[in-house]
This record gives sequence, C-alpha cells and structure tokens, in this order.
Amino acid sequence: MQTITIGGKKVGKGEPCFVVAEIGINHNGSLAIAKELIDVAVEAGCDAVKFQKRDIETVYKPEELETPRKVDPSFIRHAVERSKVNGRRHQVLPIESLARLMVDVNDATNGDLKYALEFGLHEFNLIEMYCKEKNIMWFGSAWDGHSAHFLNGFDVPCHKVASACLTHADLLRRIRSNRKPVILSTGGSTLEQVKKAVDVLGTDDLVILHCIANYPCVDEEINLATINTLRETFPDVPIGYSGHEQGILPSLIAVSMGACVVERHITLDRTMPGSDQKASLEPAQLKELVDTIRDLEAGRVTIDELVSSEVANVVRGDGVKRVLPSEIPVMQKLRRVQDF
Repeated sequence: MQTITIGGKKVGKGEPCFVVAEIGINHNGSLAIAKELIDVAVEAGCDAVKFQKRDIETVYKPEELETPRKVDPSFIRHAVERSKVNGRRHQVLPIESLARLMVDVNDATNGDLKYALEFGLHEFNLIEMYCKEKNIMWFGSAWDGHSAHFLNGFDVPCHKVASACLTHADLLRRIRSNRKPVILSTGGSTLEQVKKAVDVLGTDDLVILHCIANYPCVDEEINLATINTLRETFPDVPIGYSGHEQGILPSLIAVSMGACVVERHITLDRTMPGSDQKASLEPAQLKELVDTIRDLEAGRVTIDELVSSEVANVVRGDGVKRVLPSEIPVMQKLRRVQDF
C-alpha cells in the first residue's frame, strides 16, 4: 500500500489515522454555526473539516426546485443574514424566492432550501481564512463540474468524491484536474462501479473509503469487512471508512482493522433541524472518538476492551461489497449521473 500526503500529513499504513469532521450542510446556512463546528473539530483534534458544494441549477431540475417543501424558518433567516455583506446586498436567495418568503416564510420550496444552505465565494473565503487561523485543513465534495472548478480555486489539500457522485465520470476527471489527492466514498455502489471510478481517477494520490449510504445506518448494515475487500482489490491504495452510524464503536473497529482515514458527520446538537443531523456526532462524541483512536494507535487500549466480540462480528459482516436495499432510495434521490 502506498502512502500519500494530504496537507503535509502522511496517510496510509503505519501512519496515524487521518480524521475528517464532515460539516457538510450541518451549518444550516449559518456562517456562525459553521465556525462553531470548525471549533468543535479543532478542539477534538481532527485533522480536517469537510464541506459540500453544489451549483444548484446544474444539480437540480427546475421542477425539483419548484416543489413545495416545509423549510425550517431558521434556514431562511440565516440566508437573509448572509445577504448583508459590509452594508451591501449580496444575493443568496433568488429575488423571486426572497419576495415570496418575505410575505410568508412558510410558502417555501425545495429550491429555497437548497439556495439557503449553499455557501458561495464570500462564505468559503471566510471559511478558508478561519481554518488557517485555527490551523486545521478544510476541503469539500463537489457535486458538479462547476463546483469542482470552484473548489479548485481554493488552497484545499485534497478533494472528496461523495458516494452519490462515484458514477459521474466527467466530474471525476474535473476533480482530478488540479492533481491533488482524492478521497473516494463508495456507498450505494457495486465493486464493479468502484473499479470503473478508479479507472477514471487512477490510483496515485487516491484514498478509498468504505461507506454505507444510509443515514443513519444500523450495525447490521455496516459490513466493515468490506475494508479488507477493498484493500485486496486495490492493494496500492489506502483504505478508510466514512461512517453514518449513531455512536462511535463501528468507527473504532474500522481503525482497529487498519482504516487509515475516518470521516464522520458532526453537529452541535442532533436535535437541530436538518437532514444529516441525526447521523452526526455531537462535540463530546467527536472528542471521544479522536481520543480513543489515538489510544488504540498508541496501544493504551485494545478494541477487545471496547467492544464485545458479538457486536464486533455483527458490525464486521461478510465483506461482500453490495448495494443494500436501504441504499437504493438514497441513490435514486441523490445520484444525478450514472455513467457506469
């Protein structure tokens, strides 16, 4: 297995596990919340934070954006707050959306939610400065070609391919265009699809993450033995784990099995509004996860002391890379392009 370098840190066999705190859209459209989550990741000792980036009109069809949807009023409030920059107006919500929502904040659409949650150039400039101030890396997962080039314009140490984007060949090529390391999540995909994605990306400076695309997923679905399957299939590529379970034990088992990267969604509070909050770790859990990973690496504790063999066997599964029934509706909703 090769060792790669992400932002000056070695990733691979024999190196400390690279821990990524995925903020994603759990900032709920608020820069203040995003900064709080960055602080949480720094306090926990994470190596990096991750965001998501979409060009809304590219990713979503007009009829999807126009569909009525219940949207928590705080999302709209955060979007309006972000529209005021140094005393001047900065467009966050489309003019039509803003006019309609100012009359009735409950008269919302799916598009209103997507725009409200989407950070742009101004927000990511501030995020980059804040992460440099806090001495933590940041990067993002681009969901379309425009967003790939958008992220290429920042000083990110690597790029992430979301599970839903694994089959989007043109996007993979655009993400690779600046020759930085790529982290590939494999949820909701067959082993053959993963192989074809790797054919596009190449194996240099690549990390592959075992992942189950169900939010949250139960222990019986996690199938951590797939880490071994991926390692055997791609012997030159570091293998890690992106977890959507509730709690930290499966992630710790993954580390004990040699996962060189662990990525987990984080939140200030799982009761906050938002689709990813329930599958996320709260601050105390994140700190416990990172501390225990370091204890495992240092030999201060063993996985057998943390997890019963019965639980470990359930979580490890059979190692067969398959698309689970619970992942199918997720992929139908999120996977926009399927080239293979």
